[in-house]
Amino acid sequence: MEFLATIDWAVIAQIIMIDILLGGDNAVVIALACRNLHPNQRRRGIMWGTAGAIILRIALVAFAVTLLQIPFLKFTGGILLLWIGYKLMVQSEDDEGHELEASDKLWAAVKTIIVADIAMSVDNVIAIAGAAGQVDAAHHQFGYIVFGLLVSIPLIVGGSQIVLYLIDRFPWIVTLGAGLLGWIAGGMIFSDPGLIKHFGAGIENYATIAGIAAAVGVMLYGEVMKRQKKKTKQA
Repeated sequence: MEFLATIDWAVIAQIIMIDILLGGDNAVVIALACRNLHPNQRRRGIMWGTAGAIILRIALVAFAVTLLQIPFLKFTGGILLLWIGYKLMVQSEDDEGHELEASDKLWAAVKTIIVADIAMSVDNVIAIAGAAGQVDAAHHQFGYIVFGLLVSIPLIVGGSQIVLYLIDRFPWIVTLGAGLLGWIAGGMIFSDPGLIKHFGAGIENYATIAGIAAAVGVMLYGEVMKRQKKKTKQA
């Protein structure tokens, strides 16, 4: 009750805005991971995946400063995102056929959402922790973080539903989604503290170029491999 009585809505608004601006890519990942689920399971996949991602993000916020200083963490996260973008792109609707039970496919989608969210959440987590740091009482900061993230859940879920709706009608959006992950990955890799320490701060100037190259690379390579898989199945 004390928290609700003294809540600073300006800080809450900042946290929600950060999560919306930096979490738009999360909605894309959620949609891509759930697109091959049965329509009756999509909502469950989105809800469980989002819930797991939010819980882990809350835990990561507590270690935001430490995370920022770990060399090659963002580099590793970027490589992981490239792989996820490729896998999500080449995965066709009938890849798993009937070999897996529906529940297995559901939990596979949930795991993909959580892993991708962890990889993308470093900057997001640090930004949210910085906004909450405006609160004087240290024991209230965590409450602000949790409250702000919980409020943003419906926005992320809603965004995922919209992307899924569009993917069903325009399948080429999957390629753009994979490209988005490549763009994020390239920027993460070239802003990694470990690389900056070894190559100097100037390496960050190439983050945009790296993002473009990674986005184009994921889309082209994914498209080539997807067509190759189709030819193999038809042979």
